[in-house]
Amino acid sequence: MSAPKKPCPCGLPADYASCCGRLHRGAGQAATAEELMRSRFSAFAVGDTAYLLRSWHPTTRPQGGLDLDPALRWEKLEILATSEGGPFHSEGTVEFRAHYRHGRERGSMHEKSRFARVDGAWVYVDGVVDDR
Repeated sequence: MSAPKKPCPCGLPADYASCCGRLHRGAGQAATAEELMRSRFSAFAVGDTAYLLRSWHPTTRPQGGLDLDPALRWEKLEILATSEGGPFHSEGTVEFRAHYRHGRERGSMHEKSRFARVDGAWVYVDGVVDDR
């Protein structure tokens, strides 16, 4: 009997291993900025800092590494809008809302992220967080 397949944190109707997990393992690359955004959300959800750093633009990547708060649980991703970021673009934006739980508190973060291609691969450049 095989183990049950874990749903992907990104919210698409697929299991983690065949969705964002394949990107985290290096078995594929994101075809669009939205797919990279979803895979990065999933990386935050599963604590994959190596993937987060690999998928960050070299000019904006944190130099000292990345420390994730183990008490913070990323629970749901909503894609609100995208601009460009398709297979034939070199730049794109993804606006999203990421829902989290920190202890007993629940909250969300709203961000408009910028993405670009570096050597053909989509990477996260930066984002503007809307604290409203």
